[in-house]
Amino acid sequence: MLDNDLLKSKVSEVENWVIDIRRDFHQFPELGMKEYRTRDKIIDYLNKMEIENKIVANTGVVAIIRGKDKGKTVGLRADMDALPMEDKKDVPYRSKIKGKMHACGHDVHMAILLGAAKILKSMKDNIKGNIKLFFQPAEETVGGAEPMIREGVMENPYVDGVFGLHVDNSLQTGQIGIKYGQMKAASDMIKIIIHGKNSHGAYPQNGIDAIAIAGQVIVALQTTISRNIDPRSSAVLTLGTIQGGYGRNIIADKVEIEGIIRTLNKESRRLMLNRVQSIVEGISKSMEGLGELIRTEGYPALINDDNMLNIVKQNAKELFGNDSIYKIPYPSYGVEDFAYFAETRPAAFFQLGSGNMNKGIIHTGHTSLFDIDEDCLSTGILLQVKNALEFLNK
Repeated sequence: MLDNDLLKSKVSEVENWVIDIRRDFHQFPELGMKEYRTRDKIIDYLNKMEIENKIVANTGVVAIIRGKDKGKTVGLRADMDALPMEDKKDVPYRSKIKGKMHACGHDVHMAILLGAAKILKSMKDNIKGNIKLFFQPAEETVGGAEPMIREGVMENPYVDGVFGLHVDNSLQTGQIGIKYGQMKAASDMIKIIIHGKNSHGAYPQNGIDAIAIAGQVIVALQTTISRNIDPRSSAVLTLGTIQGGYGRNIIADKVEIEGIIRTLNKESRRLMLNRVQSIVEGISKSMEGLGELIRTEGYPALINDDNMLNIVKQNAKELFGNDSIYKIPYPSYGVEDFAYFAETRPAAFFQLGSGNMNKGIIHTGHTSLFDIDEDCLSTGILLQVKNALEFLNK
């Protein structure tokens, strides 16, 4: 049994240091795959702690703490990138970079991981196995997890399991949100192009109306959820933009529609994409036009491993009490590229309560007033350290 009081004492010693790190990251946010200052600051912190590290995926960093004895290897992950929006909070650590803001808590995640690294490094002579630290770029955009994995961060030594977290202001500090099985959706961006034929609007028989075809396609696509997806499952199809035509008296020869598909499992994902393609192509052909579907594959669904999540649940109960656990009732249709780690190895992703109504910390992520209760930093460090150690000891 790990000494929880000792762990809490160690976390207390680094708390102010971690708060300063978080505030520095918050003041200097950088967008996906452009996190150069952030990367270099992380490397500087790791070097000062004498933790071996290297750059991966351009702006990402992987580091390793090697225990005294051989054993398994566990990964801890933090994302790095900010969002392209204005920080409107009135706080001393408000963003100094116009039009950029850490509005999703990735500054918190990095600070927590560095705090955990400092504690785990101090305990390395009592650790059996290794801890890998993944500082991952571009979660909000192109996804940095997949290129990091391609560059071999899960090997040499082989990573046996991974833990990740995300702050959540809908939960109060001290609460831990867990969801067994499907936690986040898969995402696919789609572009539909309907090709027709121009003619004068007064002589429609001479043309092929791409707008008319598009109308039929849009209506038919709405049935994919209600008539093709198992009612016990679910999916989301959103068409967000439509462009076409040249003038009120011209039959349009082209319409472009853009949207997104969100699904919770591989079978629903495959079925939705197949149905959308067949509708686009079939209706267009039946009306003498040509329909084209262009798919841009997004993140896969995030599915937690039961055994890994059991570690998180038990540790949270031991550290913070039985009432700290919040069981998330439904999967989220948001996406999270930690899913790539979870596809590769057993993994657990959980929500870290960061809200505090008494302090006015109530604003959700991706909004200009987003902030966190900094007491959650200690909670996150404590839980991630214990997750890593318990995993290695099992």
